Amino acid sequence: MQRLLGMKLYKRHILYICICFGLFISPFCTTSIEAKDFVVVIDAGHGGHDPGALGKFSKEKTINLNVALKLGKQIKRNCPDVKVVYTRERDVFIPLGRRADIANNAKADLFISIHTNSVAGGKTVKGASTWTLGLAKSDANLEVAKRENSVILYESDYQTRYAGFNPNSAESYIIFEFMQDKYMEQSVHLASLVQKEFRHTCKRADRGVHQAGFLVLKASAMPSILVELGFISNPEEERYLNSETGSTTLANGIFRAFLSYKREHEIRMTGSSRTILPEETDAGNVEESDTTNEKTEESPEIPQKPAAASPNTTRTKQNAGKVTESQTDSGSPVFKIQILTSSRPIAANDKRLKGLKGVEHFQEGGLYKYTYGSSTDYNKVVRTKREITPKFKDAFIIAFKNGKKINVQTAIEEFKKKKK
Repeated sequence: MQRLLGMKLYKRHILYICICFGLFISPFCTTSIEAKDFVVVIDAGHGGHDPGALGKFSKEKTINLNVALKLGKQIKRNCPDVKVVYTRERDVFIPLGRRADIANNAKADLFISIHTNSVAGGKTVKGASTWTLGLAKSDANLEVAKRENSVILYESDYQTRYAGFNPNSAESYIIFEFMQDKYMEQSVHLASLVQKEFRHTCKRADRGVHQAGFLVLKASAMPSILVELGFISNPEEERYLNSETGSTTLANGIFRAFLSYKREHEIRMTGSSRTILPEETDAGNVEESDTTNEKTEESPEIPQKPAAASPNTTRTKQNAGKVTESQTDSGSPVFKIQILTSSRPIAANDKRLKGLKGVEHFQEGGLYKYTYGSSTDYNKVVRTKREITPKFKDAFIIAFKNGKKINVQTAIEEFKKKKK
């Protein structure tokens, strides 16, 4: 009996020592922390009895799947720490809601939906664009969302499954006006990286970053983008999209953007990254200028008592025909209106600035981002944004503090506290 009791005590002591030893060494064992795969879900739009947009000799669903598989193959070959999940790997129909379910169930870190654009009578319209979730600010953007969302009409129970949503009714899209997407900033940033690569690596006409009400992005609980590779309605682009060179180049462009995003994500989460970026490519001769407009939601004007203008308000200047680099050394948050993004510097008299004087720029993610109306007074910036909205429909407010970009909602909260 005593021997049995002694054995039990011995086992308890051993267990206690193991637990203490484990607690002691765990901070130095980073392997287990890093063991979780970075999961990316690649969604080839349409499929099966849903052909997507139709070209003169091809179907969108085939182009989407070809590029999606090549992108996944690139990631698998070069990123052993990344798990690639496809919503489809062959020509089958996948309901729109099911695509988002696949991403959510996989606990994906990123969702990339690949599509091909089309416009009626648009034989000369060309270029690639990348989209994030949001309210469409123009009729053209709304039409893109309508076309992509109309896939739900192939589902017999779509009225029940999507709570009466009518993809062809503008009224149905009002729901996106009140949505708060907590992944907006990451999604817009990834979209900007993709557009940069489309311009630099793929040498495609850059149609920019836009927002619209895409159901597949609405239901995805992670940073998500929808890529429009080009226009199947343009004979020249249709040939390119169906060529081996075209599909490979486009997949490579998205892959390079993915690598940049993943590296930044790792540095943000752990302070370091082992992801190696490929060498920068020369922009060369590109078909069109890159005016990547981004947008995020910001709060309405904050009621307050009249106050004197802050001496820390950043004033913009023009110098030697160039747009001035931003100076944001104020101890208080400085609000600005981001009006466009470019992969290279633009002149102060560039037509894309539409006559605005006092434009600044800052660099982020290898891109030049142009701002207007810098002030520590958030309400003043909101009023300025309203004034320029007719010229810059996708403009949005960002914030800086002590020279660093910060979350705009955090900046607004600080502004509110100082005004009390």
